[in-house]
Amino acid sequence: MYAIIKTGGKQYRVEKDMVLFVGKLTTDEGQKFETSEVLFLKAGENDYKTGAPFVAGAKVTGTVLAHGKAPKVITFKKKRRKGFQKKQGHRQDYTKIQITDIQG
Repeated sequence: MYAIIKTGGKQYRVEKDMVLFVGKLTTDEGQKFETSEVLFLKAGENDYKTGAPFVAGAKVTGTVLAHGKAPKVITFKKKRRKGFQKKQGHRQDYTKIQITDIQG
């Protein structure tokens, strides 16, 4: 059984007991995470539900394991012969979650 959920403007294919990294959530560490934004749900070989846009009555629950920051990504811009150089770094916040149950 798997589901495709939407969180943080992105879509993720999730299964039970799966650990994944998503965009930062406001839920504290150790707390439950629930979403009803299930786009697709497959329970068996020929048993699947497609949402329009979401599957009615479907819910995915999980536990927030940790919050953190991804490794730094450096961007560097330069214009030749002009002396222009610009260096900028960015670290994206993320939340590590474990899927505990898929209902639908």
